[in-house]
Amino acid sequence: MPLNDMPLEELRVYRGINPKPADFDAYWAEGLAEMNAVDADVKFVPAEFKTPFADCYELYFTGVGGARIHARVVRPKRSGSTPLALHFHGLGGYAGEWCYYLPLAASGITVVGLDCRGQRGLSEETGRRLGSTQGDSFLTRGLLDGVKNLYYRGVYLDCAQIAGIAMNFDWVDRSRVGVWGGSQGGGLTLVCAGLVKGLNRIAPVFPYLCDYRRVWEMDLAEGAYRDIRDWLRAYDPRHEHIEEFFTSLGYIDAQFFAERVEARVQMQTGLRDTCCPPSTQFAAYNHITAPKELLLYPDYGHENLRGADEIIYQYLLGMVEE
Repeated sequence: MPLNDMPLEELRVYRGINPKPADFDAYWAEGLAEMNAVDADVKFVPAEFKTPFADCYELYFTGVGGARIHARVVRPKRSGSTPLALHFHGLGGYAGEWCYYLPLAASGITVVGLDCRGQRGLSEETGRRLGSTQGDSFLTRGLLDGVKNLYYRGVYLDCAQIAGIAMNFDWVDRSRVGVWGGSQGGGLTLVCAGLVKGLNRIAPVFPYLCDYRRVWEMDLAEGAYRDIRDWLRAYDPRHEHIEEFFTSLGYIDAQFFAERVEARVQMQTGLRDTCCPPSTQFAAYNHITAPKELLLYPDYGHENLRGADEIIYQYLLGMVEE
């Protein structure tokens, strides 16, 4: 079996090396309190896109920091309550095309896709932060201003907020709520399930945002993780504060949200992934104590996993049949 990381037997017990901040729980309790104090001012705008079996809406709400956040909503045209599926997109992406959500909507599931703030959708990013905003340098953005100004703090709270908003749609059965996404979306799926109680099932695919120090020690701080290398070169060239640096990133490490997950989990990982190394994904998976299964693709990396979308569709469809 080809491997670019640890042997599989080691992966199955690996639990990560990035330090967890001592006040992690308090940090996120404070964040959620800030989020809950925001007047979300939710607005629905009928979309130009039409389909005979669902109503499509552009949804806007106000998140932390006053950012106006956008999401897409597809509601099946049927009486009675529906399950809900939330989708989070990959790094630098957006909520996606309407057609991506239609199979689930046609099956009777309300679908909501979030635009991450400041990426390539319609959501705002309002924070004023010291340091580089070059390219997609989201991972370390805001760190020079302190950990409460990390870019991903806002994104994570947006994920929790849209989940709460959607779960309170009057036509949604909040006992049947699923979440899915790949790469950044996979990490956000774990984060959302760690912040929001009452989810039914989640399907993270090769999650990003996990075990940052492991990525750096593998010399894979390139691509999606290049911010680690660039930040250290710019602001800590002699590694005088490296422990503090990785501890700060621990506030946004998805593995520490994974241990709070209560929903059923179906995760997918390619064992030749050099973008989000398998060990970082296993670090998150091995923290999960809820019912779980991991589907492995030995010959695949960080790419379209053949059959993965069909598996996720069938998995989320299970909420209709419950």
